[in-house]
Parts: sequence; C-alpha cells; structure tokens
Amino acid sequence: MPSRHFILGTAGHIDHGKSSLVKALTGTDPDRLPEEKARGMTIDLGFAHLSLTAPEQPDTVYNLGIIDVPGHADFVKNMVAGVGSIDVALFVVAADDGWMPQTEEHLQILSYLGITRAVIALTKSDLVEEPEYAAEMIRESLTGTPFASAPVIPVAAPKGQGLTELKAALAGVLRDTPPPADIGKPRLPVDRTFSPQGIGTVVTGTLTGGVLRRGMETVVQPSGLKTHLRSLQSHSSSVETAQPGMRTAVNLADVAIADREDRAGVRRGDIVTLESLGPACDTIDVLLEKSLREVPGSPMATKPLRNGQLLLWHHGGSAHVARVYFLGTRTMEPGARVIAQLRFKSPVFAFAGDRFVLRDFARQATIAGGTILDPDASRALFRKPKNRASLERCAASPDDAAVLMAAKLQRDAALPRAAVLRKSRFSQEEVDAVVARLTAAKTIVSDGTWLLDAEWWTKQLEECGSAIKAHHKASPQLMGMDFAELSALATAKLPDKKLLEPFVAALTARGFVRSGRIIRWGAHRPTLPPALQASGANIRAALAKNLIEPPNPGELAPGAVDKQALKFLLDTGEAVQLDEKAVLLIEGYEKLKAQIIGHLEKATQATASDLRQVTGTTRRILIPLLERLDREGVTRRAGDFRTLKK
Repeated sequence: MPSRHFILGTAGHIDHGKSSLVKALTGTDPDRLPEEKARGMTIDLGFAHLSLTAPEQPDTVYNLGIIDVPGHADFVKNMVAGVGSIDVALFVVAADDGWMPQTEEHLQILSYLGITRAVIALTKSDLVEEPEYAAEMIRESLTGTPFASAPVIPVAAPKGQGLTELKAALAGVLRDTPPPADIGKPRLPVDRTFSPQGIGTVVTGTLTGGVLRRGMETVVQPSGLKTHLRSLQSHSSSVETAQPGMRTAVNLADVAIADREDRAGVRRGDIVTLESLGPACDTIDVLLEKSLREVPGSPMATKPLRNGQLLLWHHGGSAHVARVYFLGTRTMEPGARVIAQLRFKSPVFAFAGDRFVLRDFARQATIAGGTILDPDASRALFRKPKNRASLERCAASPDDAAVLMAAKLQRDAALPRAAVLRKSRFSQEEVDAVVARLTAAKTIVSDGTWLLDAEWWTKQLEECGSAIKAHHKASPQLMGMDFAELSALATAKLPDKKLLEPFVAALTARGFVRSGRIIRWGAHRPTLPPALQASGANIRAALAKNLIEPPNPGELAPGAVDKQALKFLLDTGEAVQLDEKAVLLIEGYEKLKAQIIGHLEKATQATASDLRQVTGTTRRILIPLLERLDREGVTRRAGDFRTLKK
C-alpha cells in the first residue's frame, strides 16, 4: 500500500489540551519526563506516531510523525525547536478559553516559519454551550493569517468526541500537501540526544532534504565533527534508509553528547548532514519581516527592532545569539520587511531559503522572522553597492533559483560551479537546469568548472584583448606581449587566480594565439619600425648575398640600431643564430639542413669533414649548425660520426 511520510506539529496555549489530544489520537502520551508528569505540564518536545487514510483514497497511508510542543511562555524555545520542520500544524485552541497570548505567539511563529497548512482543533468543546460560537471567534482571530481557511473541528479528547472528524480533516489537508522533497541534501536537525547503555550516542530529528542510509559518512554541523551512521530507526523500527519527512533516530559513531558548554560533541540544535554541503558560517544575510499583530501582555512583541540589537535566532532546533544590522534603515517597525545581516559569535549552518524566528535576548517575546538570502555572507561587503543590489534582487524572489544565481554572479562575477547554490533548497538537477537556461540566454558563461557573469566576462576579455593589440601598435617589431605581463594584467581583474587558464582559453577562442612565452593577436605580423627599416634591409641583403657563408654578427650589426634590427630578424624567425659568431637567413639554414639530411639518408653516417665537403660551407658555420641539429633531435653524434636520429 502506498505510504507518504509527513510531520505534524502541535501549537497553542498552555492547558488547551495539546498533549491530551495527541494521546487520544495515537494512544501515546507525549509527556515523557517525570517533571512533566508531576507538574501536569508539557516542558519539552514529545513524540508520537499516527497512520491515517482518507476515505476517498483508502489505498494511501499517511504516516505522521507527531511533535507535541509546550505551550507555556517559558518554553517557547522548545516549541520553536519542534516546529521548524513540520509539514502541517495541529493548532489547538480551547473552546472555553478562546484566543490566548501563547495562541497568538505560536501563530506568529508558524507564520514566520512559512507553515501554511493547518487543522484547528477546538478542544474542550463539551465545556461550552455553543461550540459553534467559539469556532466563529477562532475564525475571526485567524483572519489575515495563512490559516484563515483552515478547518475548525470541535473535539473533546477525554470523551473521544470529534476524533474521527479531526482525522478526516487531517487526511484531507495531507491529501493536498506535497510530500517532503528529496533534493539530495539530507539534513537532520537534532532535537533530542541520549545515550542508551551499550549503544553510544543517539540523536533524533525530522529528516529533510534527502536520504540517510546506514553506514553513510556524515558530519555534525556547525562543529564539523565527522561521524558515520551506525544504525537508523523510525518510530522505534530499524530501517536501512530514512526518507525526507520521517522522524529519524541515528546512532552516531565516535561522537559524544555535548552535555557541557565546553565539551565537544553533538547537542540539540546541531545538524547531521553531508560534508559536501559546505561549512558553517558566522554571518548570514536575511530578509526580515515583523508582524503587525500584537501578543496580549507582551509589548516587546511590537516594539521596533534597533540596528545592532542583540537577539536570539531560532533555526531548526537551535537558538543562537546574534546581532542584527539593517540595510537602508536604523529601525524596523511592525509590518515592515527589511534586508538585514545577522552576525554570530560562532558559526551556524543554514541554507538559502530556510525560515527562522527571532526572539528578544531576554527570551520574553517573539519579535520577527524571516528567510535566509545568503548563508555565507560577508560582513565587509554588506553595505557595498554590488552586494546591496544582489540582496535586493534575491529578496524580491527568494524562491527563484535563476534569480538567486544571476544575482550572486552579478555581484561576485565568477563562482566555482560546485559551490553555486550548494547551501540552498534547490537540487543539483534544478541548479543544472538553471545553468543551462541562463547559459542559453547568454546571461552567464559556463566552462564546466566555473560560472561567470557573461557581461563581466566579455568586458574583461575585451579589455585584455585591447591591451594586447595596443602592445602590437606600440612595439610592432615584437612577436607579441610577454605572457607574464598578460598574466599580471588578467589576474588583477579576476577574483581567483584559478580563472587564468579558462581566461586564456577564452582569449584564444577569440582569435588570440599563445606561443611559448608570447601571446599575440592572430593577425599580427611583426614589422620593423621606420627607424630600423633601412638597417634591417641592409642586414637581409648581406645575409642573402651568401646564404651558406654570410658575414659574422659583428660585421652585420656594428651599431646599436643595427643590433636592434638583427634582433628583430632573429625574434621573428627570418634569421637563425647558430652561435655568437654565426647567423644565417632561414633560407640558408633550411638549405644546409636539407643537404645534411639528404646525405645521411644515403651514406648512413658522416664526419664533420664529410659534411663540410657536401655543404660547401666553413667550420665556422658547420660546427654550430651540427650542434644545433643535435639539440633539435635531427642528428646524433657518436664519436667523430653523425647519423640521423631515428
């Protein structure tokens, strides 16, 4: 029978019957701590399991991991830790109490976390004469919220009244809820740690983003501790593989429980994930929002946020102290949406697109929430114009991978392809599709290893190409620009030295040629400047007059201008220098070389004296010529004889 996994989280004011309702639905009492039993109050997260089927889909089973949260104001931190990864909320409101302060705060927390699906359980409905009126008051309180159209189901858990209708309503909502996505990026936010005797460290959480398998190599973030998964369980049953949306317990190898602040290990709020998803960072850029709704008895909830304010950042099961800095404003009023940066004392691990909640440092009120735009932000660049423009684009479409990618490339110019949107809620397939689309639109350039902003890349290539051509114009006698000079010029423009190789490859694709230590425009042919042309013509004529026995270099170029002209002929390959006493025109060199090869093909071997007779030249020319042919691998010397090198 097909099975779909979801996480259901409770929410609501203390004493409105959340735990009693969970027990009535599942048969499991989620209050597991002795202190909870003694005080009759939920303090920490509780867990249960429920399987549902919808009447119209009897062949589909909805496996619900239920997280029961505390409703007391003192334990909101635990509440936020439980609802960070839920798919549907079971919002509990007592008919005899109605809308209460923690009801409102929990509603705002769910809204900040982006949870939009819920069923409202109107508990203790048997204690009021008109539950319909109580339900109407609840609907009025939900006006303008994501749950305005959520079904409101009257129940009386101790008597079992309304449970069937509640299950049906839950199944109806789940039927239209997309299953948790597998994007190949598993994260298990830890909400509980314990160490059964003989087992070692076990952590539990709600798996999101990908699959975990027994034996898989993982890390604990943000510490980066390496571990592997000895075993996995879901709802007390051993499994080889855990899927997204499953309550999952994993036995971690070689990792202790951090039961003290100064002890290394795993604790609530950590994340079990893959090392390939990158490291943690102590700065994130975010889009903040602050509700206009008031929390009765909590003036802090509607008090404006100040630039530089110290607060608590709740993400997954974690709570970290951070300072907030706004972009473009000094304060954040209720109802506002503001781009901001959160700066932490120690690194945190999060993805672009993750939702979070902010509470005041004194832990008295929920004051804002938001979405992560950049999980690896820079404090130094925060207010720079390029970064601001990038963040504004991302804030306008935080769920659009193409917008995020283009915005980051417009800011950074070039990014390693493997790192682009790595820490995001987009799968590699989605990222690859965006790369293909933006490449086809000529917005970006991809060379396989790097992604490059097309406009910026083209500008750098054109500027360096122009510099090479300007070098030709200034020094027409040279073959081209020294590659070291181009390298220094390009490296100053590129954000990473590793880009030099693809940059040169792109230049050559545009018609430039690299030859050894020189790079030139393909159409460039060296020419002597006017001041050297007469001297160059004289040297050419002197060398051509006797191709195999020309004058020595001192006779050819007695003056400084002549020496410059001779150097040009040598650099351009029109002439060949055998040694300090012998220079030949290339035609003479090729003529002598052909004669020597032809003779050795017939005679097999020959002495220098033999080859002098064959060529008709002198030892001044022949000996350095033969030594050059030896170096070039044309001939090989053995004693007094030379042969062709095979």
